[in-house]
Amino acid sequence: AVTPVLFLTARSAVNDVVEGFELGANDYLKKPFGMQELIVRIKALAGRVLSPTQPPRAQALFEIGDYIFTPRTQQLLHQGTTAELSHRESEILRRLCERRDQVVEMRDILLELWGDDSFFNQRSLHVFITKLRHKLNRDKRVRIVNVRGIGYKLIVS
Repeated sequence: AVTPVLFLTARSAVNDVVEGFELGANDYLKKPFGMQELIVRIKALAGRVLSPTQPPRAQALFEIGDYIFTPRTQQLLHQGTTAELSHRESEILRRLCERRDQVVEMRDILLELWGDDSFFNQRSLHVFITKLRHKLNRDKRVRIVNVRGIGYKLIVS
């Protein structure tokens, strides 16, 4: 089961927010906040985790050039070497694999994984994309391309 993580903190600098998301947070709420906002965010997180309308994860693994990506175990295998992905990295890469050679809109990723498309979440997504690019750089045919102002595309040439 996936347990959502919500940071409640007085730390509001961009670096703190990005670090929170890098550590695996699903949401980040800065103090002071209203109780109503906290309740709405908790319900939103619970709804994403427990939603019966979520499609089943049909594909067990994806071949990405010389890589084999297994979303369930959050692992990326390349010529006998396994890289462990964070939950966020795995969810982002899964979405890119499911729509390989197509643009995956940044806004869709942000809304599905973070619940909103704020500037801070956009920066956090960019950090995760950079990490994924680094983990996929052993096969030069594999690229995650930025489609300016729209989103990202996974290409294997």
